[in-house]
Amino acid sequence: MSQAQALAGQVAAITGAASGIGFASAHAMVKAGAQVVLIDRDEAALARACASLGPAAQPLVLDLLDTGQCAGMPERVLAQAGRLDVFHANAGLYVGGNLVDASDDAIDRMLQLNINVVMKNVRGVLPHMIERGSGDIIVTSSLAAHFPTPWEPVYASSKWAINCFVQTVRRQVFKHGIRVGAISPGPVITSLLADWPADKLQEAKASGSLIEASEVAEVVLFMLTRPRGVTIRDIVMMPTQFDL
Repeated sequence: MSQAQALAGQVAAITGAASGIGFASAHAMVKAGAQVVLIDRDEAALARACASLGPAAQPLVLDLLDTGQCAGMPERVLAQAGRLDVFHANAGLYVGGNLVDASDDAIDRMLQLNINVVMKNVRGVLPHMIERGSGDIIVTSSLAAHFPTPWEPVYASSKWAINCFVQTVRRQVFKHGIRVGAISPGPVITSLLADWPADKLQEAKASGSLIEASEVAEVVLFMLTRPRGVTIRDIVMMPTQFDL
């Protein structure tokens, strides 16, 4: 089967899909033949994203920080698409800089979306995948999950937690034919970089130490297209010029 049809017949759902890594992942999966449900709270951006991808892309407007909407996500995806083969938990927030400068509200929102929502979303889609005896779950982690990055202690801590979640859940569900893995990119050109400390962002831009979202999506597709007997549990990717 050609790469263009590697996901033919499969249905994927991606959170945070209206832009950045989520949109790039959706684009790659549509090109590979999948039907993709794009989940995001930004209705206008989601409509533009789906229009650009064509009829294989379906929008699902959800605010995952709303407890009720978060809980209803799996049911709404299944009602809309009929089945689910791939779930990419990608939505996230960023808090960088010195801990003493971070507000309680910003910390609460980031930990809720980066950790709690991911856990709830994965828990929500698992019964369907277990019943079918197959599925792929990919979580967008970060290079910060593998290095105690001093300029982003709150964000890095959330990604360390989610990497533990990925590795432990994988051990619980592989017996059901479900693969679970994490993609951990270094700094990617997305809207999240707007929240980086200004000096670090300028340093990365000046040195060419940034990754395109499309490059992350190519690796996600690589993970999804391995033979079923192979799980890519973790991939860390970074710009060649990134000094960490």
